[in-house]
Amino acid sequence: MPEPTRSDPTHLHPSATVRWLLIAAGIVATGLGVVGAFLPVLPTTPFLLIAAACFARASPRLDRMLTRSKLFGPTLVEWRTHRSIPWRTKLFAIGLMSAMIALSATFFVPLWWAKALLVAVGLVTGAWLWFIPSRDRPPRSR
Repeated sequence: MPEPTRSDPTHLHPSATVRWLLIAAGIVATGLGVVGAFLPVLPTTPFLLIAAACFARASPRLDRMLTRSKLFGPTLVEWRTHRSIPWRTKLFAIGLMSAMIALSATFFVPLWWAKALLVAVGLVTGAWLWFIPSRDRPPRSR
Protein backbone atom coordinates (compact mmCIF):
# COMPACT_ATOMS: atom_id res chain seq x y z
CA MET A 1 0.00 0.00 0.00
CA PRO A 2 1.48 3.40 -0.95
CA GLU A 3 2.34 5.92 1.75
CA PRO A 4 -0.51 8.46 2.13
CA THR A 5 0.27 12.00 1.02
CA ARG A 6 -0.06 15.01 3.29
CA SER A 7 -3.26 15.98 1.50
CA ASP A 8 -4.87 12.57 2.02
CA PRO A 9 -7.70 13.27 4.51
CA THR A 10 -8.25 9.55 5.17
CA HIS A 11 -4.89 9.21 6.95
CA LEU A 12 -6.02 9.91 10.49
CA HIS A 13 -3.70 10.17 13.44
CA PRO A 14 -3.77 6.90 15.41
CA SER A 15 -4.27 8.55 18.81
CA ALA A 16 -7.81 9.65 19.70
CA THR A 17 -6.41 12.24 22.12
CA VAL A 18 -4.24 13.78 19.42
CA ARG A 19 -7.19 13.78 17.00
CA TRP A 20 -9.30 15.72 19.55
CA LEU A 21 -6.45 18.19 20.08
CA LEU A 22 -6.09 18.61 16.30
CA ILE A 23 -9.84 19.19 15.97
CA ALA A 24 -9.72 21.82 18.72
CA ALA A 25 -6.70 23.51 17.10
CA GLY A 26 -8.42 23.37 13.71
CA ILE A 27 -11.59 24.97 15.07
CA VAL A 28 -9.58 27.74 16.75
CA ALA A 29 -7.55 28.30 13.56
CA THR A 30 -10.75 28.42 11.46
CA GLY A 31 -12.23 30.98 13.83
CA LEU A 32 -9.08 33.10 13.69
CA GLY A 33 -9.07 32.82 9.90
CA VAL A 34 -12.67 34.02 9.67
CA VAL A 35 -11.95 36.89 12.08
CA GLY A 36 -8.82 37.66 10.04
CA ALA A 37 -11.00 38.26 7.01
CA PHE A 38 -12.30 41.36 8.79
CA LEU A 39 -9.27 42.53 10.83
CA PRO A 40 -6.27 44.05 9.09
CA VAL A 41 -3.57 42.64 11.34
CA LEU A 42 -4.79 39.03 11.42
CA PRO A 43 -4.11 37.06 8.22
CA THR A 44 -6.77 34.64 6.98
CA THR A 45 -4.91 32.24 4.71
CA PRO A 46 -2.27 30.89 7.13
CA PHE A 47 -4.90 30.11 9.75
CA LEU A 48 -7.09 28.30 7.23
CA LEU A 49 -4.09 26.31 6.00
CA ILE A 50 -3.38 25.31 9.61
CA ALA A 51 -7.03 24.36 10.11
CA ALA A 52 -7.04 22.27 6.93
CA ALA A 53 -3.87 20.48 8.02
CA CYS A 54 -5.36 19.73 11.45
CA PHE A 55 -8.65 18.49 10.03
CA ALA A 56 -6.88 16.32 7.42
CA ARG A 57 -5.27 14.31 10.23
CA ALA A 58 -8.22 14.35 12.64
CA SER A 59 -11.65 14.58 11.00
CA PRO A 60 -12.56 13.74 7.40
CA ARG A 61 -15.98 15.36 7.93
CA LEU A 62 -14.54 18.71 9.08
CA ASP A 63 -11.89 18.50 6.37
CA ARG A 64 -14.59 18.08 3.71
CA MET A 65 -16.65 20.93 5.18
CA LEU A 66 -13.68 23.30 4.99
CA THR A 67 -12.35 22.23 1.60
CA ARG A 68 -15.81 22.20 0.01
CA SER A 69 -16.79 25.65 1.27
CA LYS A 70 -17.44 28.06 -1.58
CA LEU A 71 -15.42 30.83 0.03
CA PHE A 72 -12.31 29.02 1.29
CA GLY A 73 -12.37 25.64 -0.45
CA PRO A 74 -10.85 26.46 -3.84
CA THR A 75 -7.82 28.17 -2.30
CA LEU A 76 -7.25 25.30 0.14
CA VAL A 77 -7.55 22.67 -2.59
CA GLU A 78 -5.16 24.65 -4.81
CA TRP A 79 -2.65 24.76 -1.93
CA ARG A 80 -2.99 21.04 -1.19
CA THR A 81 -2.76 19.99 -4.79
CA HIS A 82 -0.13 22.36 -6.19
CA ARG A 83 1.31 24.32 -3.23
CA SER A 84 0.20 27.52 -4.91
CA ILE A 85 -2.29 30.35 -4.38
CA PRO A 86 -4.54 31.65 -7.17
CA TRP A 87 -3.21 34.90 -8.65
CA ARG A 88 -6.39 36.92 -8.03
CA THR A 89 -6.57 35.69 -4.44
CA LYS A 90 -2.96 36.70 -3.85
CA LEU A 91 -3.45 40.19 -5.34
CA PHE A 92 -6.67 40.73 -3.38
CA ALA A 93 -5.06 39.59 -0.13
CA ILE A 94 -1.97 41.79 -0.57
CA GLY A 95 -4.05 44.80 -1.63
CA LEU A 96 -6.57 44.52 1.18
CA MET A 97 -3.89 43.84 3.77
CA SER A 98 -1.86 46.85 2.58
CA ALA A 99 -4.88 49.14 2.68
CA MET A 100 -5.94 48.02 6.15
CA ILE A 101 -2.44 48.29 7.58
CA ALA A 102 -2.03 51.78 6.08
CA LEU A 103 -5.37 52.89 7.53
CA SER A 104 -4.62 51.37 10.92
CA ALA A 105 -1.12 52.83 11.12
CA THR A 106 -2.34 56.27 10.01
CA PHE A 107 -5.54 56.68 12.01
CA PHE A 108 -5.77 54.13 14.82
CA VAL A 109 -2.31 53.32 16.17
CA PRO A 110 -0.89 56.23 18.20
CA LEU A 111 2.55 54.92 19.19
CA TRP A 112 5.35 55.25 16.61
CA TRP A 113 6.91 51.88 17.53
CA ALA A 114 3.55 50.13 17.18
CA LYS A 115 3.08 51.72 13.75
CA ALA A 116 6.56 50.55 12.75
CA LEU A 117 5.84 47.03 14.02
CA LEU A 118 2.52 46.94 12.17
CA VAL A 119 4.16 48.03 8.92
CA ALA A 120 7.05 45.59 9.39
CA VAL A 121 4.70 42.65 9.96
CA GLY A 122 2.70 43.73 6.92
CA LEU A 123 5.81 43.93 4.74
CA VAL A 124 7.08 40.52 5.82
CA THR A 125 3.65 38.92 5.37
CA GLY A 126 3.16 40.59 1.99
CA ALA A 127 6.60 39.48 0.78
CA TRP A 128 5.95 35.92 1.94
CA LEU A 129 2.61 35.88 0.14
CA TRP A 130 4.09 37.42 -3.02
CA PHE A 131 6.71 34.68 -3.36
CA ILE A 132 4.25 31.80 -3.08
CA PRO A 133 3.75 30.44 -6.63
CA SER A 134 0.57 31.13 -8.62
CA ARG A 135 -0.14 28.67 -11.41
CA ASP A 136 -2.65 30.98 -13.10
CA ARG A 137 -0.45 34.12 -13.11
CA PRO A 138 -0.78 35.88 -16.46
CA PRO A 139 2.41 36.08 -18.51
CA ARG A 140 4.43 39.25 -18.13
CA SER A 141 4.36 41.62 -21.07
CA ARG A 142 7.65 43.15 -22.17
